[in-house]
Amino acid sequence: MKKSTAAPDNTLAQHLHIVLVEPEIPPNTGSIARLCGATNVVLDLVHPLGFATDDKHLKRAGLDYWQYVDINHWQSLDQFLEAHDERDLFFFTTKTTRSYTKATFQPGNLLIFGKETKGLPEEILALYQERCYTIPMPNSNIRSLNLAMSTGIVLYEALRQIEQNGTPATRR
Repeated sequence: MKKSTAAPDNTLAQHLHIVLVEPEIPPNTGSIARLCGATNVVLDLVHPLGFATDDKHLKRAGLDYWQYVDINHWQSLDQFLEAHDERDLFFFTTKTTRSYTKATFQPGNLLIFGKETKGLPEEILALYQERCYTIPMPNSNIRSLNLAMSTGIVLYEALRQIEQNGTPATRR
């Protein structure tokens, strides 16, 4: 694992992580990195990535905020999973019916999203079936939401819950 050094007073980084497993589209990852920087949340990137981290589209989506994002790189999903407590893992997929609003988020949770074209591996979804959640979409003609949008929806629900339970959601 390679770790970047972002903002030194990153209090929420100790609480929540956004985990992207093998992301493929640079602007999505750039937008999510910007979101992580804005909320002081750690971004974990699980390789292989579908792009180089110096990709101009990735950098452009994050604009000049990259120095404020705490990013961890993991060589594989297995390496990532072995390093974390199963109770902190929350997987997001279109292949379940349990709404993300049913999850109880707490400091230390890792919010895990799969690649844009295939989502998370089927074997992971089966292994962690009770830790899988979805964003409900009443229109059955729409198969999924954009990865960056999905990440934002879930992250802000997690931040809302954590703050509601008395843990500050931002630096003060």
